[in-house]
Amino acid sequence: MNGSRTPTARAAHPLPDRLRDLATAPGDPDYQRLRHTYSHRGSPALVLAVETDEDVVAALAHARERGGPLSIRSGGHGISSRSTNDGGVVIDLSSMHAVEVLDREQRLVRVQAGATWGEVATQLAPHGLAITSGDSGDVGVGGLATTGGIGLLGRRFGLTIDHVVGATVVTADGQVLQVDADHHPDLFWAIRGAGGNVGIVTEFTMRAAVVPAVAHATLAYDARDAAALLEGWGAAMASAPRDVTGFLYLFGGGGGPASAMASIVVTTADADTAQRLLEPFAQVAPLQGARATLARYDAVVQRSGAPHTGSGGSVTRSALVPALDTVTARVLAGLLDGGAADGIQLRALGGAINDVPAEATAFAHRQQAFSVMAVTSPARRADLWAAWEEVRDHADGLYLSFETDDDPRRIMDAFPPATLTRLRRIKARWDPDDVFSHNFDVALGAVPGAPEGS
Repeated sequence: MNGSRTPTARAAHPLPDRLRDLATAPGDPDYQRLRHTYSHRGSPALVLAVETDEDVVAALAHARERGGPLSIRSGGHGISSRSTNDGGVVIDLSSMHAVEVLDREQRLVRVQAGATWGEVATQLAPHGLAITSGDSGDVGVGGLATTGGIGLLGRRFGLTIDHVVGATVVTADGQVLQVDADHHPDLFWAIRGAGGNVGIVTEFTMRAAVVPAVAHATLAYDARDAAALLEGWGAAMASAPRDVTGFLYLFGGGGGPASAMASIVVTTADADTAQRLLEPFAQVAPLQGARATLARYDAVVQRSGAPHTGSGGSVTRSALVPALDTVTARVLAGLLDGGAADGIQLRALGGAINDVPAEATAFAHRQQAFSVMAVTSPARRADLWAAWEEVRDHADGLYLSFETDDDPRRIMDAFPPATLTRLRRIKARWDPDDVFSHNFDVALGAVPGAPEGS
């Protein structure tokens, strides 16, 4: 990949021959392109752009020999900043981005971890298939498909992890394992919600859904009464059938929200049905604009391909809430009105997501109704952190991909006690040296003063 590495870089980072052409270090031509993520700036000592499972094994062994921070990157779009670091190694999977329909009748799809969800949607749409993903086509498969995957088809088809039927995992000791319900079932359970803790997932086998077309609506609201908008929108979503999944974004801060926008997907190709199901969302607040189209799902999650410069630079907090009732809506609106947050994002849960038993995957939050994320600038971090304590009083869990708080106690918010106890047993078996510690470490002792299972 980068045969022009400088002599100084070569001397500082002796590499196995297998990795030499895959490596990028400070001073190399591609370093600026590879060092950052979408929202965070990084200064890794080495980026290894692997192309095969064997490359991953070699890269992991080299990273272990070097010591220091280790980050695994699929798409680099992650809000939580875990896919880059300062002074360590980044194993970049973006060259492993194959997407292949294995069996159309059984809807089985092979997806490598370095693909983006825009690429996945584009490849599957001609077959009338889709896999629920986030709201951006630039998000990488690996990070989302090992954390949960809250997407715009979620209430109809579940989380992304609910589509995973098998995976290829490189473990801390360099084994390449095929895992599923019958082979290494403990690892298979763990990668669906806490995959960053137990290995590097390089490939997934997923069962897609039949989705020939969807209705996609974008609604712009007058958000001067943010609390009323939040409560009304939450009630509309709670009353909607599971064919409807929506995300709501409020923007503002200081003087209150300046605007709000909803992105709603209805899994139907019938315009009259879509209009009927979307109508309640047009009534929750005065509309400033609306647009709805029938389209293939790949039109909803298009990929921009924009370079990652770390320019987002925001800090975020995450919570899962059981409802958007009057009190919760007022608390969330207060983040904007008081200037603690520049924006709030809500993503609907429920439906098929909550059909799955809590113990079935390492993502155990199967009773909440919404994911909430608040965003602010690093300069106002202390304000958001202080105001967020009131939000936590109304929360039941959090979603790690949207959380930038480094406090190890967030692990106990993300994983209920029984889930955390099981995860720690699996972690101790498959990663006893805590190699994978950079992405919300669940290892016993990672949370100071916390007893096992707490």
